[in-house]
Parts: sequence; C-alpha cells; structure tokens
Amino acid sequence: MLSRGSWLTRLRRPTRRLTQTALAPTPARTFAASPMAPAATEVQPAATNGANGSNGSSHIRKYRDRSNLFPLASRLKEGRALAEDVWSIFNAANLPADCINLGQGYMNFPPPAFVREAAEKALSVTAANHYSHPKGRLRLREAIKKVYSPQFGRDLDVETEIQVTSGANEGQYSVFTAFLEPGDEVILFEPFFDQYLPSVVFNGGVPVYVPLHPKLTGAKPTSNDWVIDFDELSRSITPRTKMIIVNTPHNPVGKVFTREELEKIAALAEQHNLIVMSDEVYDFLVFDNKEHVRIATLPGMWDRTVTVGSAGKLFSATGWRVGWLIGPPSIIRPTLAACTRIVFCSNSPLQEATAVGLEEMEERGYLPQAVKEYDERRLTLTAAFDKLGMTYSHPEGTYFVLLDISTVHWPENYPFPESVQGRGRDFKACWFIAMEVGVSTIPVSEFYCEEHCSIGENYARFAFCKDVDTLKRATERLQGLRRFLR
Repeated sequence: MLSRGSWLTRLRRPTRRLTQTALAPTPARTFAASPMAPAATEVQPAATNGANGSNGSSHIRKYRDRSNLFPLASRLKEGRALAEDVWSIFNAANLPADCINLGQGYMNFPPPAFVREAAEKALSVTAANHYSHPKGRLRLREAIKKVYSPQFGRDLDVETEIQVTSGANEGQYSVFTAFLEPGDEVILFEPFFDQYLPSVVFNGGVPVYVPLHPKLTGAKPTSNDWVIDFDELSRSITPRTKMIIVNTPHNPVGKVFTREELEKIAALAEQHNLIVMSDEVYDFLVFDNKEHVRIATLPGMWDRTVTVGSAGKLFSATGWRVGWLIGPPSIIRPTLAACTRIVFCSNSPLQEATAVGLEEMEERGYLPQAVKEYDERRLTLTAAFDKLGMTYSHPEGTYFVLLDISTVHWPENYPFPESVQGRGRDFKACWFIAMEVGVSTIPVSEFYCEEHCSIGENYARFAFCKDVDTLKRATERLQGLRRFLR
C-alpha cells in the first residue's frame, strides 16, 4: 500500500523503460486505499516486446475500471430506478426528428396569461425570492382553503390541514416517508403512475398490485369499462397492508372512479385500518357530466385520507413543481416533518403565482374554458381512431386515451432496436407506429408488474394535452396505420 508521500514520489519520478527482470520481483500494486490514487482506474504495467526482441514492459499504462467499487442499494433495482425505462426508449433523440410526441404527458402550450404575469410579478418582490415556510406560503394555503373547503364540505385549517409540496410527486414521497415501515404493503391499482413504485420501494414499502380489468365489449367502450374485481382487492389485503393508492381521474386509463367503487374501497380501508392516498391531480378534468367524487368526503374517510393536488396539471405548468396535500392533522403533521427534511420548502415565487391562479380562476371562468378546450382536443384525437375503426376506451377524465393496438401488425423481419426486444408486444407496436407513421405513444405494459403486464400489452397511451393544430397533424398521420391493420 502506498502512502501519500510514496505516491507523490512516484509521480515525480521520470519515465523509463523497465526490463522484465527489473519488474519480476515487484508485485502488482493497488491504490484502493491511497488518498491520492486515481478516482476511476487502477494503473497497471503493460507487458510488451522490447526493442531487442525480448519481453519488456511499455511505459504505456493499462487501466482497470474502478467505477463499480461500491454496491448499489437494492432499492434502486427493486424500484426500477436503474432500468432503461419507457421514457428513455421513446425519447425524442431516439425517434425521427419530425415525430409528433403524443406519448409524454406534457403540454406544448403555456400556462394562462394571468398566471404567467403573476409569476413575473412575484420575481420582482424580494420576499418571494427567499425561503418559504415548510408548510408553504400562507397566501397559497389561504387560496387552497378558499377553493377546496367547499369541495370537502369543511372549513380547512391552513396551519394543520394543508401542506404545500414541490410537486405532487414530492408530496406523495413525503407521505410514504412519514408512514411506511420496512415491509409495509401498499396497494397499487394497475396500470399505475410509474412514480408510485420507486417512491414506495425507496421508503421500505412493498407494492401489491391489483389490476383494473378492461371489459371493452360494447360498441363504444369508455374508461369506466376498466373495472375492479373487489374480491381480488379484498384478497390482496394482509396484516402488513398499510396503505392503498387511489388515482381518480386515473392516469393512464382516464377512468373516473364511481361513488359506488369508492364506497367499497372506503369500507375495506375502514375494516383494515388503511391510509388512503387519493391522487386527484386531474380533479378538474372530467368530461361528459361525470361526477368527480372525493373519497375523503365519504363517511369516516376524512381521518384516514390524504388528497394530492397539482398546480402543474391545473394551470398547464408542469415544470413549476408546485403541489399540495389536504388531510387531517394526524397525516399532515408527520408529512410536514418528512417534507421539511426532504426539500425544506418549495419554490417561493411560483407558489405566489399559483396562489393568484387559485384566487382569480373562478371570476375569470378559467376552469370551464380549460375543460372545453381539452374536450375539443379529446374529440379531435378520438375521431381519428373512429375513422380507422380501432377500439379505444373513451376517456371520461384526464388527458389520456388508451388505444387497442392488438390489430397493428408489422413484417416479421422488422428491424426493432435492442431496447424493445424482450418487452411486451406494445413496445414493438409503439416503436413501429413512431417510425412508420410518425406519432410517438407510450406502451401501457410499462405500468404493470411482470405478472400482469400481458393485460397492458394490447394498449398504447396517447396524450392529448397538445394544441389542436398538433393533434390534427397527428390524426392525419395516424390514418397511415390503416395499411398495417388486420
């Protein structure tokens, strides 16, 4: 083992050609514990033929890879964090330059002008550029109280029942941190929002998967035809079950859970003393006069439910990373403690802008107009599927629609990349559609466990959170699918 001094001496020593005889008595040295050793490689002499034909060693060094000295935490593998995920495979860099992206759920249009102007104004205010209270800025909590108290049927307390978070994801993560012990089980309805899995696993939880079953047999199936088998759900609950995640309206199905479904879930939660995390980030985006029911408002459910909201979805500002949690003090207080240690506080000026958005959206008629515009986008996209005669589940909420791609076929020798080999059939279908038609989508089997992924293999997720002109161009291209349908 070389000390710091001997390593420095070696560095200063002039290079010279060494003979095999000179090298023979000296064992190979390692520098793992030397504070001056190279960070990523280990230097080793490289034996070569000498100038006179005898064996010798060149001054050129070989390097042994030292980039994997330390084992990684198992949670990264169990949470699929290291796997090449669907977002990497269907990244714009891997697809044709002119491919229209209807896969990822981000908007290609800006937030409303009055919210953007509020953000600009907040940046000019000194106090809004510094730390906020870990609970969130008071103005935003007051605005959340104003909007959501009537919807929850209670006068929300801004100090103990509202928590502002760095996006909905961080809020959910903080809840898991606050309540999960190693081995606690969390029930996820499949297909599930992909962030749930790593967030549960990173906090010691064990995901338990309960699939929604597609019963798309009618002439015009809807997202409500993805149904829960309540016997299956009941059997999935064990003494280790701690929490159940309900996502309504649902990503990626577009399902709006009915009151009857939520009442049955609530009964199981009460029977088994479960926490309910109700992810309602698409709460405003419901179509066809469907009722969005908040499970926290059902009898006995306020005390065991935390509801998740998102300014990014509400105001088309997904990069702002402003969200919130609403729930009883018994859930919010421990979550605040976790949130404080994870991020301390959230983006101050954009909290102020979000507060303005919530304060003014009713008088500006923002929500009815936003839903009307999304409905036009929804109908623009689904009209293309109707014209092709393809089956899809008409979404009653969110900005996603699932298309049955089981009738799409391609040549047996089609040159698929290695990244989609060995995955569900939907991965190949989505890749083929992107390459041959020029519209990118997301394979739904990504949102299932291995045991249930065959359910998702027949579907591709399309996002219609794009401007109408983009959607019209996409629908024109999608007609090119006709020659590949059987």
